[in-house]
Parts: sequence; C-alpha cells; structure tokens
Amino acid sequence: MRNALLLLAPLALASCATVPVDPHNGNGLTYARFGQTVNVGGPRVTPLKVLADSRCPMNVQCVWAGEVRLSVRIATGAGTATREIVSGKPLAVADGTLTLADVQPPRRTDAIFAPSQYRFGFRFDGGV
Repeated sequence: MRNALLLLAPLALASCATVPVDPHNGNGLTYARFGQTVNVGGPRVTPLKVLADSRCPMNVQCVWAGEVRLSVRIATGAGTATREIVSGKPLAVADGTLTLADVQPPRRTDAIFAPSQYRFGFRFDGGV
C-alpha cells in the first residue's frame, strides 16, 4: 500500500502544476485578455481598453448588432504602436489585416462583467 502511495504522490503533485492557457480554441482565432500579449500569426497584440461597446445584448432583440471599439498595442517587425480596432472591420497591419472577430462574454442587460472576464478573439490575414 505504501508503495502505491509513493507512486501516486508525484502524479497528484503534477496535477497541481499551472498550465498556461492556450489562446487558440480551434476556430482560427487567437484570444487574449486585457494586458495579455498574444502572437496573432505575425503581429503581437495586447488588448488595453474597451473604448466603446455597443453590441446588442443577447437577451434583447436589436435592429443593429453593434460593435466594440478596442485600444490595442500592436508590435511588428517595424515597431510598436497603440491603435484602435473596431470589431468586424479589418485593420491594416504590416503586410496584412488584423480583425477583432469575437468578444466574449456576450453583452447582457442583466449582468455586468468584470474586465478580467473579457476575451478578445483576433485573426491576422497576412499579405502576399
């Protein structure tokens, strides 16, 4: 019995190790939280601040889906710049375009989310 416990102890300790969260979730987007820098197929992107969030809340029927305006830091081989990106509108970056394609969680009228709960999904379509 004691030998079994000695064998299981390293496995139990290994399960407590912190594993970095993979920013990719299989939908072709790279996700980042506020202050987290991720490589989006070339440029490195860091979400800094939501400037505006006019998304239609998920528990409301809207005529317009709305958009998110986000301040981001973008680093490329040419340097680093703070830019504004609007959801669904490609932004020219380096030799391609960067798109803010998803914002989580969905906006709601009956809930307020902490900044730590937000995730921003980016896609980079590189040039030729």
